[in-house]
Amino acid sequence: MSSSESTSQTASDAARRERRRSNFLLLVLAVGFLVFGVAAGALYYALRPEILRIAVGPAGSDDYKVIQAMADAFASESRTVRLRLIKADGAMEALALLGSGKADLAVGRGDLDMPAEAQTVAVVRKNFVVLWAPSGLAGKSSKRKPSLKIKEVADLAGRRVGVIGRTPVNPALLRVILGATGVQPDKVAVAQFGTDQIDELARDLTLDAFMAVGPLDSKITSDAVAATARARGEPKFLAIEASEAISIKHPRYESEEIPPSVFNADPAWPGDKVETVSVSHLIVARKSLPEATVAAFFRQLFAVRQAIARQVPGAAHITKPDLEKDAELQVHRGAAAVIDGNERTFLDRYGDYFWFGLLLLSGIGSAGAWLRRYLNRDERDDNTSHRNRILAMVSSARTAESNQELVALQREADTIIAETLECYDDGAIEQEELAAFGLVLDLLSNAIAERRAALQRSNLETVRGAVASHGGAPRG
Repeated sequence: MSSSESTSQTASDAARRERRRSNFLLLVLAVGFLVFGVAAGALYYALRPEILRIAVGPAGSDDYKVIQAMADAFASESRTVRLRLIKADGAMEALALLGSGKADLAVGRGDLDMPAEAQTVAVVRKNFVVLWAPSGLAGKSSKRKPSLKIKEVADLAGRRVGVIGRTPVNPALLRVILGATGVQPDKVAVAQFGTDQIDELARDLTLDAFMAVGPLDSKITSDAVAATARARGEPKFLAIEASEAISIKHPRYESEEIPPSVFNADPAWPGDKVETVSVSHLIVARKSLPEATVAAFFRQLFAVRQAIARQVPGAAHITKPDLEKDAELQVHRGAAAVIDGNERTFLDRYGDYFWFGLLLLSGIGSAGAWLRRYLNRDERDDNTSHRNRILAMVSSARTAESNQELVALQREADTIIAETLECYDDGAIEQEELAAFGLVLDLLSNAIAERRAALQRSNLETVRGAVASHGGAPRG
């Protein structure tokens, strides 16, 4: 290969390497933008508020007002969980929406048929069963108090009970109470009244007793007791003596006591504590809902509970579920973790993802190194050809006839050295390849030095021979 051809080839190789370097930089820039976009998207997804659908109803009920205030409080404080209300006709429909997957949370009474994967998150309120019978109004001419016909739950056999509430759950609860007391449920007639029919309930003389289910501070229960007292005489509150047995046989119910004077102070209604049973209104969630999501909702709920209670007094009844009680409905693991203080930390939840990310980055690095070697394969081929060229130059140096040829070989070697070092700086060749190149370069340097020394000796001998030949000629 001539010197001009070698120079032209070197210039072409340098231009090609420059193009490849530019393409590689553009590729690195594109990958960088891609990684940044993925990271930004992942961060946005991780930090965006979680929107939970909660079914509650009917509209205008106490439960609906509490959940509406809760949703407003969550939205105003820009927390990690938001609520989207789904209106239902009642608690049964709300639970059906949960079971069908159309809602993430639902509000329902604990003695309703729950979806298979429903689990408790929080207790909205406790509803106490209040059973009472009228004592009858005293006649104007008689000073004796009317005798009570009904003194206990067992006396309800053959009687008619007015139940407040149109849903079938209250009559079903009454049948459980009657059965536990020894009264045949079919021996007791039931008449249901809406919450807006308290006056009709009080004036119905065919009713022998009354039943209400609600919080102890319920206005509906207090108004019903007062209305029946005005129309039918002072109430006699009926104790449910079998409350403990009911709570054992039916874990959805709890044994409770109604404190004295809770419905009226003077006269005291009731005059003494009354044993009864309670059933809770619950916020339930799907079992498949992530633990971290339910834990975040649980923390936010109790963080804003006092603020909600200032708007809707009923929110003050919201409490944590009891983990120690063998309830029929299991507490969701997210709520239980917060209550027990065993909530998993950020690293506990996402540690596996971090390890996976490190492995993924390692794989990306290896893939990048392979890609770089693949893109620089021509440079490695050039390095091999340069090494072979230097080996050929070694043979040329040993047979060079003049010092000018050696100088030309040295200049070509300098150019090849410059290209090789440039490839090494670009990462196109490895340390081992550079070491192999150094070996053949040392061989060329030694060959040039030896040949130069040999040429010098040859020239010196030629000069000496010429001098000697000139010195031995005869003088004229």
